[in-house]
Amino acid sequence: MSEEKELQIGDVAPSFCLKNHEEHNVCLEDFKGKWIVLYFYPRDNTPGCTLEAKEFTAHLGEFKDVGAEVIGISPDSCQSHKRFIEKHNLKVILLSDPEHEVLQKYGVWQLKKMYGKTYYGVVRSTFLIDPDGKIAYIWRKVRVKGHVDAVKKKLQELKEKN
Repeated sequence: MSEEKELQIGDVAPSFCLKNHEEHNVCLEDFKGKWIVLYFYPRDNTPGCTLEAKEFTAHLGEFKDVGAEVIGISPDSCQSHKRFIEKHNLKVILLSDPEHEVLQKYGVWQLKKMYGKTYYGVVRSTFLIDPDGKIAYIWRKVRVKGHVDAVKKKLQELKEKN
């Protein structure tokens, strides 16, 4: 594990290209000129991750209305994402990072503890990226309840400033 400096608001968002549920490459620069809600989550089909994906899907129209795309990244496989999308009728873009490269670049692949066991996993986090590719806001150790509303509110606030 390489220790990289923690990303801060104002930093250039680390670029990436990952495969979606159809195994097509999706790259950060594909969205240049748009706002991006980039959220990292631990696992498809777990209660919190399912709720988060369904909430982002339910509000996707509102994000698109203000020129924002919503992208979720987890270590799950493309096939897992495909089943997850189909099962819950998800509309957000889900990308697969089984090698944890992007998870590490964004500092969300961390040592975690549960029931006395220590392991590496994804710390649920969201990065708001502005149209110039800079990090405009960061939520770390996200609690799912109310998160999508908080992201919408912050996006609206930042858009009004620009």
